[in-house]
Amino acid sequence: MIRECPGLPGPLNAENDTAVILYEYPFNERIRTYLRLEHLFERLGELAGRDDPIDHHYAITTLFEIMDVGSRADLKTDVLKDLEKQKHLLNGYRGNPAISEAALDGVISELDGFFSALSGLPGKTGQALTENDWLMSIRSRSGIPGGTCEFDLPAYFSWQHLSPERRREDLQRWMSTLVPLAGSVRMLLKLLRDAGLPQKVLACGGLYQQTLPQGRSFQLLRLRLDASNGLVPEISANRLMASVRLMRHEGDDRLHAHTGDAEFELTLCA
Repeated sequence: MIRECPGLPGPLNAENDTAVILYEYPFNERIRTYLRLEHLFERLGELAGRDDPIDHHYAITTLFEIMDVGSRADLKTDVLKDLEKQKHLLNGYRGNPAISEAALDGVISELDGFFSALSGLPGKTGQALTENDWLMSIRSRSGIPGGTCEFDLPAYFSWQHLSPERRREDLQRWMSTLVPLAGSVRMLLKLLRDAGLPQKVLACGGLYQQTLPQGRSFQLLRLRLDASNGLVPEISANRLMASVRLMRHEGDDRLHAHTGDAEFELTLCA
């Protein structure tokens, strides 16, 4: 139920989309972990493709962050369950004349591929990397400010002076053990995002609240905001209500409540 507000706009026409910033808010810890992993995998791919040693240093530290996030004992089980759940849901669309059987078969085939690849990996995320003593020596020092200097890790300093091609080969080899998880998480988030219907709404006096329908378990809130208006959303949500307070970053480097009306696009994904 949307709070009554004069001039409430209707559904957003995506063709009119201009420069926007997309914010996402997870409703549970599992989706929060998926979003963190997606963020780290995107950063890792960007850094690993570059040439500079400093980029490859931060690619390695990103590897360690992925290992930290993925160290949850039940993460792999959660991902495998979600892959199987999505496959079951998609199989329920068979025979629907509005659904392309070829497209359906393609998505299910992808899910099967990710399930097989991930289930075939032993142990937790990045377990194979923990057996690499050289990498683990870097990991043990990376949490110390300045701990990866040449006098602390001369072998690592030497590696940073190898050719970009050689460093990229090593990075790709280390990253390969994480590919099944990266693909699985990306696929699950894509299916979740595609399940939402965007709607353009109006925050009256900088505040928007929506009571969520009972009987539906939402997992992700997506919010697109015009980048030119300089507003920042503070989002809170639970199974009963979603709330957005629009803030503005002022010259004192603090966020202040925006008191004017503002439009944005809201998508709830179940």
